Amino acid sequence: MVSPSQCRAARGLLDWSQQKLADSARVGVVTIRQFEAGTHVPRRATVEVVRRCFEDAGVEFIGTPTDRPGVRLSLAAKGDK
Repeated sequence: MVSPSQCRAARGLLDWSQQKLADSARVGVVTIRQFEAGTHVPRRATVEVVRRCFEDAGVEFIGTPTDRPGVRLSLAAKGDK
């Protein structure tokens, strides 16, 4: 799973707006906004689509939801820049 803070951090690494993420994941921008704010928990399938979009863009999710969750750019993504 992806936490709201991981979502915000991943967007920051990629310099993506909420709209860019929503477009890439083919979900509504309100869904992204509410998820990141913690006011709504989207369906698991929606969170998985968001995660795949980030992973396809080179983001790695590290840690576990309860033990130091984080994000980083993969080495392959760093080499592409």
